[in-house]
Amino acid sequence: MKNVYQIGSGDLTFDIIERIINENLKLELAPEAKDRIQKCRDYLDKKIKESDVPLYGITTGFGSLCNRNISSDELSTLQENLVKSHACSVGAEMPHVIVKLMFLLKAHALSLGHSGVQVITVQRIIDFFNNDVMPIVYDRLEFENFNAASAKICVKGRNVHPGYAKNKMINSLLVANEFISMLPANETPATTEGYEGFYHLIGMEGEVEQTTLAYIIRDHDRQKFEIRKKLMSECAARINEKYGDGTVKIEIKDQYYNMRQQVEPLMHIIDIAFAAMQEAGVEPKVKAIRGGTDGAQLSFKGLPCPNIFAGGLNFHGRYEFVPVQSIEKAMRVIVKIAELTAKRY
Repeated sequence: MKNVYQIGSGDLTFDIIERIINENLKLELAPEAKDRIQKCRDYLDKKIKESDVPLYGITTGFGSLCNRNISSDELSTLQENLVKSHACSVGAEMPHVIVKLMFLLKAHALSLGHSGVQVITVQRIIDFFNNDVMPIVYDRLEFENFNAASAKICVKGRNVHPGYAKNKMINSLLVANEFISMLPANETPATTEGYEGFYHLIGMEGEVEQTTLAYIIRDHDRQKFEIRKKLMSECAARINEKYGDGTVKIEIKDQYYNMRQQVEPLMHIIDIAFAAMQEAGVEPKVKAIRGGTDGAQLSFKGLPCPNIFAGGLNFHGRYEFVPVQSIEKAMRVIVKIAELTAKRY
């Protein structure tokens, strides 16, 4: 059919892209592309079933949880949570046609059969494209992020025969849960937004004699951040007062700080970024990052580094991608920043 293009049937050239968009062609997954996708998926399923080695982002968590295996019955939940937590952004809405191009390029990339996705996943992307069902994608400029720390809490218990345990046994699992209950229940990632900080329990391992809790602590406000760390230490002290010294040991390590305090004295760099985005056709909107960036570390090493959009989506997931159009727009912004800086200074 003349009004249908078979995605995955060959190279996707600029001429073909222009024709698909301008002539409003429908997409259809080429038979050979289906075979490639299925072959790769079969290989991945076999690898998951037979391999004892963790497969990053497939059978493991992400970041600091890269070595934590995820059970097979929780893998779908892992991917669902990744989409919910990472498929979002802030700033000006990108043009509809650009978003449609993102879908086209993603469908083509997946049709090559190197990703391990299911055929139905690619088909859904094509369905969205053909029915003009597009998400809202945003550009952004950010120069605030969390202050961040990690906390490791080791709880020591005492194990004795359960039949003769009265006034003797200290179950470290129960003590660990007591520690958890001492922190504000409404200050977790699932109950906060915007500038609200949180305590996030990211890991718990243990048995009667010893349990380890792993937390991350986050807050945009430095004073509140310090109060959060202090509260965790106070909770450990109260547990030790109740069960005896050494029952709980806590280790808190700062990870990074809010770049705002380094950027604010030099707001001219934000002014330049604003002007550059506007000249590149991007409407700048500012929101704080509910996370951290390399820019935070760089800012505290003497190089103020606000976060300029790159258009990436689905971060840390198997479906992470960045559209070429977003990269090109970000590149134009960088060039404009250089031009404006040269003119002003």
